[in-house]
Amino acid sequence: MSLVEVRNLSVAYLGKTVLSGVNFSIDPGEIVTIVGPNGSGKSSLLKAILGAVEPATGQVMRAPGLKIGYVPQKLHIDQTLPLTVDRFLNLPKPVSKAERDAALDRAGASDLGGRQMSALSGGQFQRALLARALLDKPQLLILDEATQGLDQPGSAAFYEEIEAVRRDTGAAILMVSHELHVVMAASDRVICLNGHICCEGAPEHVASAPEYRALFGTGTRGTLALYRHEHDHAHDHAHHHDHAHDHEHH
Repeated sequence: MSLVEVRNLSVAYLGKTVLSGVNFSIDPGEIVTIVGPNGSGKSSLLKAILGAVEPATGQVMRAPGLKIGYVPQKLHIDQTLPLTVDRFLNLPKPVSKAERDAALDRAGASDLGGRQMSALSGGQFQRALLARALLDKPQLLILDEATQGLDQPGSAAFYEEIEAVRRDTGAAILMVSHELHVVMAASDRVICLNGHICCEGAPEHVASAPEYRALFGTGTRGTLALYRHEHDHAHDHAHHHDHAHDHEHH
């Protein structure tokens, strides 16, 4: 059974439709990434899955008792507020030191408990947010542009941590990201969104789809194999390989 199933979802704000006709599901243990230009409805889809926005049409079905962990795009904390990472993890409800330490360890932040939130680097701050999301032992972990503002090594390290979380806990991961080169390498399935689902599938398939290329060009910064898979919908298993050196942007 899928953890979440979205059927014929449309979302509108102030009468303006931002998402229409979206059908989507995520199964246990999958890493699924949503990509798309600004204003394409990525955050709206996450909010619908989280239950934070009401669908205009369609429905969102969650597995009974589904536990979701959420890592927001950013979180503003008053720089003058004395708040250690340990105290932050105790919001909104206290948890034991053992649970806090285990979550920090799993988020790759085992040495941060006593540090002030205001003194953390961008990457450390995101790991603290990840630790907090992991406290409830989620079956589905949702990340909305969680590495925005991090440099490329920082982003890559964070995504490695996410893959380790999936490996260690079996949680499914659903993330929105602009970082196509990192995400493509880390995902089982990619969904390209632009008000509706333009294309979806394995990273190699999506990277070669005309709809994706129309939005993002052909470059994936060399992290995918330098092959272009021409996908023939009439013959799903008939792939023609040709070198795509000329199409790679670095």
